[in-house]
Amino acid sequence: MDIDSEQEFCSFVTARSHALFRTAYLLTGHAQAAEDLVQTALTKLAVRWSRVDQPEAYVRRIMYHQQVSRWRLRSWGRETVVDEVPDRIDDRADDPDLRLTLQQALARLSRGQRAVVVLRYFEDMPEANVAALLGIGTGTVRSQCSRALARLRVLCPDLANEGVQQ
Repeated sequence: MDIDSEQEFCSFVTARSHALFRTAYLLTGHAQAAEDLVQTALTKLAVRWSRVDQPEAYVRRIMYHQQVSRWRLRSWGRETVVDEVPDRIDDRADDPDLRLTLQQALARLSRGQRAVVVLRYFEDMPEANVAALLGIGTGTVRSQCSRALARLRVLCPDLANEGVQQ
C-alpha cells in the first residue's frame, strides 16, 4: 500500500470505526466479539483497499459474512459462566433499561432474523440490498422481518409501545 492509500485507509478507519463497531455489537451481542469482528473486517479491507470502490459497503459485507461463519462454528455461542456480573456495560443509550431489554430480545431471535432486523432497521438498508448482502430473496427478507418484529413484540411488549403517546 502506498503512502496516499495508507492515509486514505487510516482516514476511513478513523471516520467509520465507531459506526462499524455499533453494527458489529448488534450482530454479536458482545463488545469483545464486536471489536474482533471489526478488526477482522478492516484487516481484510486493507488488503484490497486500492481495488475497492465502496469501502463502507465492502467492509460491512465482510462483517456480516464473517459473523455468519462464526455462527456456524460449533463452539460459537457457548456461554461462559462467571462468578460476578460486570459492574458496568458500555451503554450509550438514553434509557439503559430499554437498551438492555432490546439487546436481550435481539439475542433471542434466530441468527437470520437478527441479521435482517439489524440491516433493515439499524442500518436502514432497503430490502433488495439486505437480500443481496445476505444471499437470500427479498421475499425472505420481508418474511424474516415480519416474523422477527412479531417475536420482538411478544418478547418485549415495552418496545411495541415506544413512540406511542397516550
